[in-house]
Amino acid sequence: MSRGAASVWRFDAIGTRWEIESATALTERQRERVRAVVDRFDAEWSRFRDDSVVRRLGARGGSAPAPADAADMLAVYRELSAATGGAVNPLVGGSLEAAGYDAALTLRPGAPVPAPADWERMLECTASVLTLRAPATIDVGALGKGRLVDLVAAVLHDVPGRLVVDASGDLAVRGGGIRVGLEHPYHPSRAIGVVEVADAALCASATNRRSWGAGLHHVLDARTGAPVRTWVATWALAADAMHADAAATALFFDGGPRLADRWGVHWVRMSTDGRAERSHGFPGELFTLTGPGR
Repeated sequence: MSRGAASVWRFDAIGTRWEIESATALTERQRERVRAVVDRFDAEWSRFRDDSVVRRLGARGGSAPAPADAADMLAVYRELSAATGGAVNPLVGGSLEAAGYDAALTLRPGAPVPAPADWERMLECTASVLTLRAPATIDVGALGKGRLVDLVAAVLHDVPGRLVVDASGDLAVRGGGIRVGLEHPYHPSRAIGVVEVADAALCASATNRRSWGAGLHHVLDARTGAPVRTWVATWALAADAMHADAAATALFFDGGPRLADRWGVHWVRMSTDGRAERSHGFPGELFTLTGPGR
């Protein structure tokens, strides 16, 4: 939805709806740059495309030219994994497939399958080569959409005035600010609070999104392969969308708040019983009762 912008470009990519709001209409050349970076990212990281790098590696293991984002994203994954005791893991794709969230979207769950705990040995990246030592399914959902939001914003460096890149709630704002409602996960027409996002990024995650079956959703504990149960929604405000997205994922687990605080990320999370917690100094307003601020 437009927030008073002079121009809004809407399109679908990586399985979600995007909106780019700008003070002036994007030129065709600028739109082509966006399409190119999205297509490149999808061709490398999508586990839903037969021709992607991660699907080819997943089928047999081996090596491939390293995507430009690989080293940066895996470095953040190492921090996520350490902070959450292994609950966040880029080889969780096999766990998602076992839960029914596979490339064919069968949504027919089987028994939970833990992700390989030794993922740092199995998955290695140099400046030029990405290596997977055994067949496994890479899934970068813990931070990939945020990374792509950052990349899209970067290729629009020449757009004057305020720019908002919004990938269905994971967004980055440059050249101004916007007021964003924090959508109630149980009542989508309501908000549990609001926050001003100015020259920053806000990412959200909720277990009511991409859910199926009885209590099944896309936020899994990689150690068990089972869906998380304690927290239902998270929000993270950071300088860039990749770290905001990563923090929003980490906040579903013990250790997530400490990592977000160490990164300088402000956050809110809501439990399945309706309690809300927020970071100390969170620059927004909550409408619900909150737990102690950190």
